[in-house]
Amino acid sequence: MIVRRIALSSFRNYAFETADFDAGTNVICGENAQGKTNLLEAVYMLAMGRSFRTRFDKELVSFGSDGADILADVYSHGREQTVNLRLSPGRPKRILVNSAKKTAGELADTVNAVLFCPDDLNLIKEGAAVRRRLMDNAICQIRPRYAEILSDFNRLYENKTRILKDWREKPSLLDALDEFSDGMARASAKLIRYRAAFSMRLNEAAAPIHRDFSDGREELSIAYKTVSKVRDPFASEKEIYYDICDHQESHRQAELDSAQCLTGAHKDDLEISVNGKPARAFASQGQTRTAALSLKLAEREIFLKETGEYPILLLDDVLSELDARRQEFVLNRIGGGQTLITCCEDEGISRRTGGRVLFVEGGRIR
Repeated sequence: MIVRRIALSSFRNYAFETADFDAGTNVICGENAQGKTNLLEAVYMLAMGRSFRTRFDKELVSFGSDGADILADVYSHGREQTVNLRLSPGRPKRILVNSAKKTAGELADTVNAVLFCPDDLNLIKEGAAVRRRLMDNAICQIRPRYAEILSDFNRLYENKTRILKDWREKPSLLDALDEFSDGMARASAKLIRYRAAFSMRLNEAAAPIHRDFSDGREELSIAYKTVSKVRDPFASEKEIYYDICDHQESHRQAELDSAQCLTGAHKDDLEISVNGKPARAFASQGQTRTAALSLKLAEREIFLKETGEYPILLLDDVLSELDARRQEFVLNRIGGGQTLITCCEDEGISRRTGGRVLFVEGGRIR
């Protein structure tokens, strides 16, 4: 899976610019605020149909322009393909693959990407939301239907939260509470089964990577955590639904009192342990960084097994945050697929990987 060429028009700080990428490693150099991450953001959008930095497409359009375009020549699934995204403030984005209209969820059939940025080095120590995001971003690409279920769940969650916050001023809102609770329970049962299966695969892939990373001194394990009443997250959707309903019923009054949704897949987490101890509480900074890297490299391996192709790996200024040993480990593990690395200076990365170097300055690429 390779992005051969990308053309950007009125995207972020790019007026009109094109870039050709090598099938292997591409090192994107430049000072801060010149457009390096913007270029990675555009490639990420080819896979996800959205930015990893903002929820609003209007922020991606250059000032003074009425729209932005991302056009890319891609080789995936054994054939050449063309992907085009048109972003127009105030209107839905238009997505075309080989001139055929697609949804954002359908882009995963053409392009897959794994992103690793400095914030991801905090994957282990941060709250559960960042680990749910890791699962959601990966599963949306592997199982396109998941994105639809997740969107439905988020809509139900927002509506139920609004009821719980406002019911005292408007008691009639409670008439719809059970309907939204039931909808959340049904969507949660679906999400839980997907997430449980993915977490098992992530554990299987990350453990040997982490073992190599630590020279055999550390064992990494990942356990999926969900609603306490769910006895088996690998059970049938029906069984999980009934367990969630039990939890919902026992927490109904607590939800009304606290004005918070206390039951659902929005409470899920991954419990990551190093040598049998919870990493969030006990791991050193070095151990947490090694664990985070292992998770991201494991995600890449899952895509390979699922699709037969490596996803495009996007490393956004992450190597500068690592010591020399961890840098070397990452660079030695990224072969076989296309990688885009942003950094302020090449620092020998291209020499060590045999990669192509692109320089970005003021929204221009050379």
